[in-house]
Amino acid sequence: MTMGRLGRVDTVLTGRAVPYTRQGTTSAIAKQAVQGPASVGFLGLEGDEQADRRFHGGPDKALHHYAFDHYEAWRGELGRQHPMLARPGAFGENLSSHGITESTLCMGDRLRIGSVLVEVSQARQPCWKLNDRFGWNGMARRVQDSMRTGWYYRVLEPGVLQVGDAIELVNRPHPAWSLARLLELLYVRTLDLDQLALALALPLTPSWRALVERRLARGEVEAWAPRFDGPQTTA
Repeated sequence: MTMGRLGRVDTVLTGRAVPYTRQGTTSAIAKQAVQGPASVGFLGLEGDEQADRRFHGGPDKALHHYAFDHYEAWRGELGRQHPMLARPGAFGENLSSHGITESTLCMGDRLRIGSVLVEVSQARQPCWKLNDRFGWNGMARRVQDSMRTGWYYRVLEPGVLQVGDAIELVNRPHPAWSLARLLELLYVRTLDLDQLALALALPLTPSWRALVERRLARGEVEAWAPRFDGPQTTA
């Protein structure tokens, strides 16, 4: 694999945790574009927050990247005038770009963005907050089924990035394992035990390693409904 430029940063976004649509919940999914250089530490962008650290944020999910390339497909499916799709940020992403997707990135890829060195840690597991954000209870499942999920980075070298920075591939240790291949294994070929066993050689996050090990041990797929449905509230 030739190292080099994969794309460029089009938008950088941050958000604060605020009360969300369901009673008793908070979220920072409604992120806003920021201008100028943005500092990035081991836990992500300065000024960015995550409401529920059990499932969001932390070293393995320091930055969320979503391909703006996918927005056109979503407009075709959800309507060209859908207000969430008018600009980057619909999916709670920190970085928006053209030119790279889940099909062109691989697990463990190391990328230089500005002065920041990041590593692709996992694809996103869509949750109920996307249902509420898009006003449709099937949105989280649709994002999963489409495999247009976006992905996360862990930060290996903190630094500064901004709009216009090149996204440079520095190292690709697992060229056979695109994010798209892993997503297909997790959500389509869910009990392909041979492939699941091979996936254990990847630098999986602890939660994904546990998921793969459970499938191998039990021969069954974990329940997805709690992630899709979220907390239930009463009037």
